[in-house]
Amino acid sequence: MTAATTASPTSTAATPGQLWTRARGALAAVLILVVAGVTFAAVQTGTNHGQLDPRSADPQGSRAVAELLKARGISVTVATTLDEATAAVGPDTTLLVAGPNLLTRSQQLRLDGATSASAGRTLLIAPGPAATSRLAPGVHTEQHQAVSALAPACELPAARRAGTAHMGGVRYTTRNAAALTCYPSAGHPSLVVLPTGAEGDTVVLGSPVLLHNERLDQQGNASLAFQLLGSRPHLVWYLPSLSDPSATTDGGTPGSETHDPSEDGSRNEAAEGSSFLDLVPSGWVWATAQLALAAVLAAVWRGRRLGPLVAERLPVAIRASESAEGRSLLYRKAKARGRAADALRDATRTRLAPLAGVPARDAHTPGVLLPALSARISSPDHDLNALLFGTDPSTDAALVHLADQLDALEREVRTS
Repeated sequence: MTAATTASPTSTAATPGQLWTRARGALAAVLILVVAGVTFAAVQTGTNHGQLDPRSADPQGSRAVAELLKARGISVTVATTLDEATAAVGPDTTLLVAGPNLLTRSQQLRLDGATSASAGRTLLIAPGPAATSRLAPGVHTEQHQAVSALAPACELPAARRAGTAHMGGVRYTTRNAAALTCYPSAGHPSLVVLPTGAEGDTVVLGSPVLLHNERLDQQGNASLAFQLLGSRPHLVWYLPSLSDPSATTDGGTPGSETHDPSEDGSRNEAAEGSSFLDLVPSGWVWATAQLALAAVLAAVWRGRRLGPLVAERLPVAIRASESAEGRSLLYRKAKARGRAADALRDATRTRLAPLAGVPARDAHTPGVLLPALSARISSPDHDLNALLFGTDPSTDAALVHLADQLDALEREVRTS
């Protein structure tokens, strides 16, 4: 005959209600993050074009300078591909390259070929070593320096009229005697104007800070930006992109580039002089921040203080001898001889107190318990004090000996 299986009333399995109670906080946090992310994406759609974008009103966008240039009669055109940028260059055009480090080698050489003979102005924003060597030959990069308010310290008319401006970032050196170097930081200029012949020039700017919306009205930033970008009636604002079709081909004008074996194996050059975060889409940054916030909230939720202990009926009966043996094994594993001795002495004092006529509240008070015990047995007070309130045993053998002595004392008191 088989016994019917019934559910134990003391089962520790979580009920559906308990599962919902535990999970509803996390589900609510996830829902809030999803709603916030969707709302933020909807609000930002079509308005946030990124850093140094003339269509962006963000603090690090450049819409302010673009609108002021338009108000002065200068046309501003945004180019997102190399074909659009090279087709627009000319003697009456300023070409601003917002991310020269994102261009591949063939793109940089193709751009240099188009701008060198254009007799226009090319403005490079914080180019790194490779981009500088191809787009501004003769100019070399130096160590990055923090952006700060710097004096022009040069003869460039635009810089002298603008005065102090926020410059720094990538610094440069050049041996070209015809080049003008301005705004030195720690001994090296952060602005270089390099003539390219036929009344054209290439301007190398170490930092884009003065073009940001949040900095345009500070120092002489606005004046310097207007003069660098407004020297021609047309401004082409080139925003290089890794999705540009020309970035995936080895195209370019036949014969315009030579093969350099030392540069094989790398088609997409990482942004030299730029941080990794500059290459990460802003949406991914916000998503990572939201996930980090969710992780912190989950950690706080799971790490909250637990409530008081709740006594529960054990699902099975455990013999006292098994419980005592298990506890003693734990004490032995932890080498907690002091804890074990305290437990033995405490239990012995509790049992001896009523035998000696001592109230339970005074069972652990030496001044009350010891005289009462001395009156019933012949042992001196100092021996009883060492036995019932003494120091911790130093070895397992000493602990066993203490247990034997306590048992002998209890037997003596019971028989007296």
